[in-house]
Amino acid sequence: MKAFLIDRYGKHNGRIGEVPTPEVGDHDVLVQVRAASVNVLDSKIRTGEFKLILPYAFPLILGNDLAGVVIQVGAAVSGFKPGDEVYARAPDARIGSFAELIAVHEDALALKPDNIDMEHAAALPLVALTAWQVLVETAQLKKGQKVFIQAGSGGVGSIAIQLAKHLGAFVATTTSSANVQWVKALGADVVIDYKQQDVYSALHDYDVVLHSLGADELEKSLGILKPGGRLISISGPPTPQFAQAHMLPWVLGLAMRVLSSGIRRKARRKTLNYDFVFMRQSGAQLKQIKQLVEAGAIKPVVDRVFPFDATADALGYVEQGRSKGKVVISLK
Repeated sequence: MKAFLIDRYGKHNGRIGEVPTPEVGDHDVLVQVRAASVNVLDSKIRTGEFKLILPYAFPLILGNDLAGVVIQVGAAVSGFKPGDEVYARAPDARIGSFAELIAVHEDALALKPDNIDMEHAAALPLVALTAWQVLVETAQLKKGQKVFIQAGSGGVGSIAIQLAKHLGAFVATTTSSANVQWVKALGADVVIDYKQQDVYSALHDYDVVLHSLGADELEKSLGILKPGGRLISISGPPTPQFAQAHMLPWVLGLAMRVLSSGIRRKARRKTLNYDFVFMRQSGAQLKQIKQLVEAGAIKPVVDRVFPFDATADALGYVEQGRSKGKVVISLK
């Protein structure tokens, strides 16, 4: 089968080549990939940014998100059958959706929402699971609470705004001048043009901040929160709890303790909570997200669709950081 793979770490590495068909274990589902979305995570994996946490072997097929059709199931699989239309975020250790076929553990898989096509379904898993695990699991966001979501026009931001509004929260976000009205249409109550206004002096007494930017914005975000509020980052730094949960070597746990000590200490001084969320795969949560999509509460946002032979161009486009919503690769 054909796949987009890398032979070593590096920013511009990547080629389309022939690779063996994946082996299907007892709990695996073999999926013919119809569409796969591109995430910033794919770029970071390509450059080796996560090689200490995710030690992949080469050649490595890139790609985390997928939507497609089941063509084979393992002997122990009972929830899926050939012909099912499915979507998933592949498990960390077995990524590889930039390919014609992928074997996915059944626990990571869910039936695709009926009311969207493959391209829009592929745009959902990683960003929707991230939003869910930040807002529902970690923040336990409640009706009437106030949440600030950074970068509202991005992949995570565009879904997190919709999910937060569904949960009954008051939502503030940031974007560039060109996207203000577009982000308001997603449901944001307050949209700040970061080129015209300082968000950190404009917002106060928020319950939750979803942080996805750099270290400067991380510390400034503490000033937006009210006592007892939660600063939840998806861009780091990781915490010792993250290292423990992922059973990382003690030296990495120590490094994460040191890296996050400053922001954790500053949060404690303000009686705030700091959490780091590294999204995990979950077919069970994708089933709940499917229901929200079919009910119209969440609508996936697709910026551009690239053909499979232009996968390298799709990665380059995402790395520019200017996409509205998600970038998708079509394998139809």
